[in-house]
Amino acid sequence: MDSIIFLFSLFFALELFESNWQKSDTLYGLLDNNYQVYKKNIFLYFIMNPTFLFSLYLAITLNNFGFWMISIIVLKFLDISMRLNVMQKIDKDEEITTLVPFDINMNIYLRYMNILIYIPALTFALFL
Repeated sequence: MDSIIFLFSLFFALELFESNWQKSDTLYGLLDNNYQVYKKNIFLYFIMNPTFLFSLYLAITLNNFGFWMISIIVLKFLDISMRLNVMQKIDKDEEITTLVPFDINMNIYLRYMNILIYIPALTFALFL
């Protein structure tokens, strides 16, 4: 049980890390933060998004391939894929307003939406 709590706490800390390095006041600012890391190195970009790999690690080591764990992995995969797609289009000098037509303000709920979604899902995956 202690190891599960440790893994859960580590997942929470990694989610906070992801939220904080991407932090910005607007959606375009968030995309710019992602693009700055993507521009440096694609591998650095994946390292800066550790919860996808950690989710895979949890699923394999805990032999947990239930609905909730697979949902976390699929959502994280789609999230990273979508952001990489946007980064590639920005790299090709496409206008950001054609990709994302509106720039919304990132309030605290949007900024930490990943924690509000993934932590309860991980709780269900580990304890149900």
